[in-house]
Amino acid sequence: MKILFNIFLFLTILLPSMATSQVLLNGTITDEKEIPIPNARVYVKNNAELRTEADVNGYYELRLFPGEYFLVFNSNGYNERESWVVITETPVTRDIQLFPILIHDIEDVQVTAKKSNPGREIMLKVVAKRDSINPWNYSHIVDGYIKATEKLDVKIKEEKEKKPKQTSEETTKTNDIADPFEEERKKQTDLANNMNLVEVQFTRNYAPPANVKEVRNAYEKRGNDQNLYYTTTVKSNFNFFQNLLHLDDLHQSPVSSPISGPGILSYKYRLEEQYEENGKIINRIKIIPRSTATTTLEGYIWVVDSIWLVQKLELTLNKGNLLVYDYFKITQTFEHPGDSMCVLTHQELDYGVKYKDQTSVCKTVADFSHYQFNAKFPSKFFGNEVAVTDKEAYEKDSAFWSKNRTTTLTLEEQKYIIAKDSIRDYQNRKEYLDSVDAIFNKVTFLKVIWFGVDHRNRVKKTQWTISSIAATTRPMYIAGPRIAPSFYYFKKWENEHALDSYTEASIGILNSDIKGKTWWRYRYAPFHFGTVSLLFNHDFDVIRSYDAITQIYKRENFIETTSGTLANSYELFNGFYADINFEFSERRSINGYKFFTFLDQAIPNNDPLEFKTYQAAVSELTLSYTPKQKYMREPKKKVLLGSRYPTFYVTYERGIPKLFGSDVDHEYGRAGMMQTFKIGTLGTSSYHITTGKFLSSKNLYMADFKFQRRSDPIWFSNPLYSFQGLDSSLPSKKIFYEGHFVHHDNGAIINKIPFMKKTGIGLVMGVGALYVKEFDWQHYELFAGLERNFKFSKRRLRIGVYAVASDGNHIDPRMNYKVSFAVLDDRNMKWNF
Repeated sequence: MKILFNIFLFLTILLPSMATSQVLLNGTITDEKEIPIPNARVYVKNNAELRTEADVNGYYELRLFPGEYFLVFNSNGYNERESWVVITETPVTRDIQLFPILIHDIEDVQVTAKKSNPGREIMLKVVAKRDSINPWNYSHIVDGYIKATEKLDVKIKEEKEKKPKQTSEETTKTNDIADPFEEERKKQTDLANNMNLVEVQFTRNYAPPANVKEVRNAYEKRGNDQNLYYTTTVKSNFNFFQNLLHLDDLHQSPVSSPISGPGILSYKYRLEEQYEENGKIINRIKIIPRSTATTTLEGYIWVVDSIWLVQKLELTLNKGNLLVYDYFKITQTFEHPGDSMCVLTHQELDYGVKYKDQTSVCKTVADFSHYQFNAKFPSKFFGNEVAVTDKEAYEKDSAFWSKNRTTTLTLEEQKYIIAKDSIRDYQNRKEYLDSVDAIFNKVTFLKVIWFGVDHRNRVKKTQWTISSIAATTRPMYIAGPRIAPSFYYFKKWENEHALDSYTEASIGILNSDIKGKTWWRYRYAPFHFGTVSLLFNHDFDVIRSYDAITQIYKRENFIETTSGTLANSYELFNGFYADINFEFSERRSINGYKFFTFLDQAIPNNDPLEFKTYQAAVSELTLSYTPKQKYMREPKKKVLLGSRYPTFYVTYERGIPKLFGSDVDHEYGRAGMMQTFKIGTLGTSSYHITTGKFLSSKNLYMADFKFQRRSDPIWFSNPLYSFQGLDSSLPSKKIFYEGHFVHHDNGAIINKIPFMKKTGIGLVMGVGALYVKEFDWQHYELFAGLERNFKFSKRRLRIGVYAVASDGNHIDPRMNYKVSFAVLDDRNMKWNF
């Protein structure tokens, strides 16, 4: 085992040292349009052990000894190519272009038992003219309308306690004061609470290959839009005329299209019906996945005979890799101007999710009209800003919607809008708002004991909270139990500026010591995420704030600080962020405090650090940049959509000597990059590479040391930022190198095992490596595990179990087993790793 891990270290960390004997061959593999082909395969003919695979950008690397080689390049859906190359002592670059398999080539592939398959032959003809009939191959402007509706079926628990019967006198009194509109108002309230509706009217500008700018002219949201999908066209484009559909906020893996060369090899096509419509023969073809492990669509495609244009498609995504929904169905209808192009005019999405006490049934309808093809756009019209919504878009009245709505509202939707608007008008009355605030602000026994006492002023847009008795009591704390009442304050302005603050005072029961802190944070530039904050603190602090759970509670990890901190963060330009803070503190040892020691035998602890009190003035600057970060512009804020490029960051920390009597004097620098990307249909990969060192350490104190986080015994911590088999915290001054890689197969591998797809279990694997020069410490690990997503309340919970193999030059090979729990972030539809 030791030898195995030494080989792993040699290959993954010290590979560049092999350059003296092997020569680098690299290049990019592209298609007929010079678009990179992800995950294309490269190997040496007659020696398949010498092989590699291109990355998501079509780039490949292969190291070969000097000599002559025949290389083979191939990818699903493309003709294989060979190339002769001579390797000498200098690196060689060989770019290769692959071309799609033509119809007669595909016919030669034995994929069905039948010699003739009419459905497949029809689809071959559609695929053959795919590029010319694909509307997204032509620049255009189109008007659009979206209506997204959610119907909720909520189970109401029956009341166990029966209401006491009223006496005749009480009944008379009740009837005397009964509200004659109460029953009707209750019906309207029930209707309003059991449906959500969003309407959007927009203009979409598009230029190939993927330039888009959506201008929202009107937007109306009634209710909650959390479960509604496709309320904008910039996040997902259901273009089935391309090889893969990247639906990152919907589906864990890219979706293979049945209207593509690679799709011909991935699906079965069966002609189920032929009929005449408006003088044309229509073929209804059933789409059947050959392997549900890697192919995720099934349904029907309607094709116009002779001209081979798609009239309609109705496709369902298999449940396995859907992030949130239990089912998802796409229906598209096309028109054919001049019998030369498939122009999308109508799209319906049917989807939903069921929780324990609620069933959500959703439908999104999108209409596209008034196409202007071959549109000419000004230079720099397209960019990272892919959608714009003006303030006026939220102020359109019912007359505007009646005129511009292209889809008729159902009777239920009409009743819902009337009910919702009626309730909104009623609830906006001052008397109603005052009554709601009176209930909210009322002090009750449960609020005092458990929930906390809140107070809201709607006119001034302020709210504050006083902590409850339960939140105030802290029975387990360093240096004994504490009583810590707190106060929270929040205020928001019309321009989205906001102020919030938190103040806490505490007294120790065992030591009778008084501590406290207060922080104030003001958001002054919402669109640029500009925030300034101020913190004053007199409390216990920790040296290793991200240490393992078996170490962080120990007394040697705690000190006492009195500090003031000023911080500011701002996006200087798109994707480029600057965070700067300055802290001045006095740091003291907690030696001399009394501690509860009766648990020390069960949970081992130690003595606090002893050191002389000192002052520290420390400033820190962090710059991070994500190139080509896409975003949507709202009237008062910016909505980030991510980027296909890595995020680069650099941090500089300076311990400033003599400033206000500061005793510290050090400089620290750190840099790194991280990225998450899809590898075709093979899954999702993430990596994080970082390095850092103290540039100077003339007067460096323990609280300013940088530590490599040691591992938890059972908990599988985020593998992009930590290791699972590192048994020491390393306070290094000299340079360190750290790398992490994680891959989730999203079912691409494990689903090939019979019946595994039904289990919903996914495979995850990864590696990590660390080198700390100061201690000559080498650590490397491999891990693999199984993960499954569960419904947790109305969120998605992922539970994983893992096996971790670790080795290094300071430890013996070992194997650990761990578990993890993660919750899906509803805002960006991503897991923490």
